[in-house]
Amino acid sequence: MKKALAIFAIFILMISIFFNITNVQAAEEVIDSETESQLIEIKDNQAKTLEDYKEKYGSDSYGLVAYILNLVRIYSIPFCFLGIAIGAIHQYVIGIRKLDTLEKGMGLIVTFVTLLIICQVLPLAFAIFVKFGRG
Repeated sequence: MKKALAIFAIFILMISIFFNITNVQAAEEVIDSETESQLIEIKDNQAKTLEDYKEKYGSDSYGLVAYILNLVRIYSIPFCFLGIAIGAIHQYVIGIRKLDTLEKGMGLIVTFVTLLIICQVLPLAFAIFVKFGRG
């Protein structure tokens, strides 16, 4: 009787595993199709934005550079804030015990603030150059 009960339990377990696997695969297919449609939508939006920049600046090369500088401007903000936070940790937390880390922290803070300012001003300087600099 115990062997029959154990075999029955194993049989039920195998059937439930089979049905769960098919449900998971069906859900993955739905997620994959939704993700694919979102990726295509993002790609189309970015291509449209790039075409808008090319149209705005009147040249393929200037439009591409403006598009890249805009992306650099956007993505430099969190990157530089993270670098400033790491520099502050090195200077004010770790630097209390180790003086060489204190100088390293100040160097990181100055570097990332400078990088942030450059990345924010460079697209503006490029736009001014393109609009007023070329004849």
